Amino acid sequence: STFLQRAYDQILHDVCIESLPVAFAIDRGGIVGEDGATHQGAFDLTYLRSLPNMVVMAPKDENELRRMIVTALEHDGPVAFRYPRGIATGVKIEENIRPLPMGKGEIVKEGSDILILAIGSSVSESLDAHSQLAEEGIAATVVNCRFVKPIDKELICSLAKKIPRIITAEENVRQGGFGSAVLECLADEGIANFHIERIGLPDRFVEHGPQKLLRAKYGVDAATIVKAAKRLLDQQ
Repeated sequence: STFLQRAYDQILHDVCIESLPVAFAIDRGGIVGEDGATHQGAFDLTYLRSLPNMVVMAPKDENELRRMIVTALEHDGPVAFRYPRGIATGVKIEENIRPLPMGKGEIVKEGSDILILAIGSSVSESLDAHSQLAEEGIAATVVNCRFVKPIDKELICSLAKKIPRIITAEENVRQGGFGSAVLECLADEGIANFHIERIGLPDRFVEHGPQKLLRAKYGVDAATIVKAAKRLLDQQ
């Protein structure tokens, strides 16, 4: 992710302007831990989603990563998919690898109190938060959005109308990232009367340190999502 920052001009001029079928497999998306401050992959969702013709994806687990590879190879244009450093989630590997429907997310849990829109590795944190909230009688819908661009406007807007307490979760800076894409989507579609909290990395450089510790320190873990959900419910 950080090394691709050096190639931004080439992505724009040599790939996106001509809409060439180039697939960017971006390792170390998000907090990388003990590789140091220069290696934290905090900006790729932001700097890639601004480029015309670019598709931007992030998988929730290893099966979805395989599906995104197939999707990227079949797409006639630029595609980027980012995945985190570290071990995979440990799901059973599927034999049939099918491409994803372009720009479509999926509902993984349903509940009427809180809407959690998550991307990439933040989906697992959101599912953990869902379980913690359920223990306290709070029902959350969790959406694996999959695509930062094109964003699933139909799914997000339909859910926001029914569940106006919204949390976005990403391991990327909040400025211009996935949460910003959701806000833009809701504004462009004329959705109003909602409350939203964006979970993401703050406007600062993240230092060297263990991933779990840094996720807790900078508020991109399940505990932060739980606290945000409770704050939103208190606003009623």
